Amino acid sequence: MLRLEARPQPSPAWGIASPILAVFITMLMGVLLFIALGKDPVRGLQVFFWDPIKTPYALSELMVKATPLLIIALGLAVCFRSNVWNIGAEGQFVIGAVTASGVALMADSQSGSWMVAAVLLAGVAGGMFWAAITAWLRDRFNANEILVSLMLVYVAIQVLNFLVYGPWKDPQGYNFPQTKTFEAVTQMPRLMDGSRITIGLILALVGAGAVWVFLFRTYAGFAQTVGGLAPAAARYAGFSSRRALWTALLVSGGAAGLAGALEVAGPIGQLTPYVPAGYGFAAIIVAFVGRLHPAGMVLSAILMSMFYIGGELAQSRMGLPKSITGVFQGLLLFTLLACDTLIAHRVVWKK
Repeated sequence: MLRLEARPQPSPAWGIASPILAVFITMLMGVLLFIALGKDPVRGLQVFFWDPIKTPYALSELMVKATPLLIIALGLAVCFRSNVWNIGAEGQFVIGAVTASGVALMADSQSGSWMVAAVLLAGVAGGMFWAAITAWLRDRFNANEILVSLMLVYVAIQVLNFLVYGPWKDPQGYNFPQTKTFEAVTQMPRLMDGSRITIGLILALVGAGAVWVFLFRTYAGFAQTVGGLAPAAARYAGFSSRRALWTALLVSGGAAGLAGALEVAGPIGQLTPYVPAGYGFAAIIVAFVGRLHPAGMVLSAILMSMFYIGGELAQSRMGLPKSITGVFQGLLLFTLLACDTLIAHRVVWKK
């Protein structure tokens, strides 16, 4: 029979091969799903994996989706490597969008170009503040950061709804729950004409480099990583677990808030109830598929954005439900978890 046998030490090769195998298994299960739904599987795979990249405009939209996913995943990677489980990046993303919108709504046509920086800083501050609530409750009362950060997501959504249905509602918006369109001076500069790509893409790539330097080339990053891998060794070396907790959550919250600011002041251009698009949750998958490494997360963010765009195209072109995007994301996560078993174990044949 086939049995799993523990390896003497984890396999580096399978650490790289596992995400690749997970993607192929996800595609295979997607084929079976399309067949079960009575759809052409070849057409389904084309919609998910080819249509999002076949034209320059499609590639630009792919980058628009990948930008917030990558920024949030970079912050989450710092958390997860520190053994701090921030599951509420979606809430920090929403509050970052809210605080950035508050600054953007104060601008007028006479405001200077410095408003762009003010909007971004407000988003970072909002995300850090929302993550600091989790950090304080964990630090002061030893509350479970998974539950606290997750529950705060729903509080953040209610704050958003209160504002767009109430005091920030556009009086000339025909009763739609949304703010007025932000002034042009507050909106993120675009990199190319005819494209929605903003400076957020540059910030995401710079952030990937900064996280790599922090985690692998600085003493502070080394302390964060050691605290996550071996808490007892970190305490023996004199590393502060309290400092690691606050650093991880503030960095993660600030990154999620920055992504929220880039979203409302970039592609959307106003605050609406539809800002929570699930990026904070999808970024968890991006982080783990990318092996918590900045280079890997760049690739996994592109893959996850293909699922988002493919899901939208599948609705309009194949008549599939909106939930198909979440199905593919879930399939990728669970197949990755299954394939990761092969890192520490190997399949052997025993009579």
